Amino acid sequence: MVTLYFAKEVPLAPKQHLRLSDVDPLLEDPQPQQHGLDHTEPKPWKSAVDHKVGNRPENVFEMDTNERKADSTVKEDQVESFSDSPSAVLVNLLTSLRHLPLGMHSVLIVMALTWLSWFPFFLFDTDWMGREVYHGDPKGNAAEIRAYDEGVREGAFGLLLNSVVLGISSFLIEPMCQWIGSKFVWAVSVFIVFACMAGTAIITFISLEESRGTDNAVGGNEAIKTASLVVFAILGLPLSITYSVPFSVTADLTADTGGGQGLAIGVLNLAIVIPQTIVSLGAGPWDALFGGGNVPAFVLASLSALSAGIIATLRLPTPSNSYTPTGFLVG
Repeated sequence: MVTLYFAKEVPLAPKQHLRLSDVDPLLEDPQPQQHGLDHTEPKPWKSAVDHKVGNRPENVFEMDTNERKADSTVKEDQVESFSDSPSAVLVNLLTSLRHLPLGMHSVLIVMALTWLSWFPFFLFDTDWMGREVYHGDPKGNAAEIRAYDEGVREGAFGLLLNSVVLGISSFLIEPMCQWIGSKFVWAVSVFIVFACMAGTAIITFISLEESRGTDNAVGGNEAIKTASLVVFAILGLPLSITYSVPFSVTADLTADTGGGQGLAIGVLNLAIVIPQTIVSLGAGPWDALFGGGNVPAFVLASLSALSAGIIATLRLPTPSNSYTPTGFLVG
């Protein structure tokens, strides 16, 4: 990526060229008629005579020329198809980092840290409910397996609450952005994620402490279960902001770049998929480094959210335009 960032850009503009028909090599190219009378032999009779005498037909040379033209056309098509290939698109995205507006680099950093805090929750939320909250074990005895399954189902219900809050809060994003600005709305949402991720660690600590003094700890405490569902529901608000406000800020920053909004949105998506890859590959070894469980990933998520909130407050540019929704998509 460093090499691509400093690489020299080579425009891959499609070339205009004459395309040959598939049957062109099989057709004779008629020779231009000379002024005056044509005293040559008819072509069918001449071809028959040449065949008997052993002379090489003239159209063989024409076929060779057409084949060379066809080969050059294929090579040009390969160059043209490369400019539209996924690898060329990725190269254009990475090299475009040098030409982004001034505030876009801060947007990319905040976006990457924000999704570093979200993906551990997306991956381990129901497993956290089954293990740390309900004290179940999918590989334990019958009671532990039953407790784990119940915790996973309760986690799915928490995701339902999360979706309901997300849908309701999506109608509040525009008034909030017009009130305090999209920059601070995004920053507040990230601080909420920090508080919730830290809350999961606190809930886990309290739940484990209570289970140590109880002989039958399978099933968990009702107050802890309720607090866990509240965390699921609260996270619906910052999630709705994460799905919309960063893209609005990016579009506003690149509004005067002459058609660069689509490319900037593509680069912004890289700030989502790269953290997803990091969490997917590293969360398991990271948890195993601290003895297993989901708490280490949630602690790392809370630290990422705290960093994103601080950078968003200090470094994010203030958009010139207020947040404007694009409307509903029906279909």
